[in-house]
Amino acid sequence: MLNRRTMLATALLAAAASARRARADGGMSRISAYAFSFPALSGDDIRLAAFTGKPLLVVNTASLCGYTPQYAGLQELWSEFREGGLTVIGVPSNDFGGQEPGGTSEISETAHHQYGFTFPIAAKAVVVGAKAHPFYKWAAEARPKEVPRWNFHKYLIGRDGYIAVVFPSAVEPVDTRIKTAIARVLADS
Repeated sequence: MLNRRTMLATALLAAAASARRARADGGMSRISAYAFSFPALSGDDIRLAAFTGKPLLVVNTASLCGYTPQYAGLQELWSEFREGGLTVIGVPSNDFGGQEPGGTSEISETAHHQYGFTFPIAAKAVVVGAKAHPFYKWAAEARPKEVPRWNFHKYLIGRDGYIAVVFPSAVEPVDTRIKTAIARVLADS
């Protein structure tokens, strides 16, 4: 027959093992996207915690890229899915081909005036490498084979704050795959 001390020790060991498995399997101790913020192009901060429980589409952008016309598609997604809870966030970056060389006024001119988008846009940030913004370091750790390789790389964050789907630059924002993925994360409760 087991004594109380042995039973207690066994229970504690089982609980500790369960906690370790939960952390290793992505349990509550993992950091979610909602832990990060971006300086906004407007000077404020875009705090992802303000969107807790809502999906996000985070896209690194550039004003002089062949994919820059995707701004129009991102605005279309924002308009279509905003009421359902999706937030699109543009993150200008000069990491690929030097295609975002300008400052705040040039980025704003391209984004707001040439493409007329109204979704939040961050200040220019580094998205790859050792000096990457913490959100992008987190995403690279979570999905090391799906890091940005060019401008307009898209991370769809689910309601749980974790990466649901990643879309490379060549996938247009209005592509059926993106719209279907957004509808799926919006339907998750």
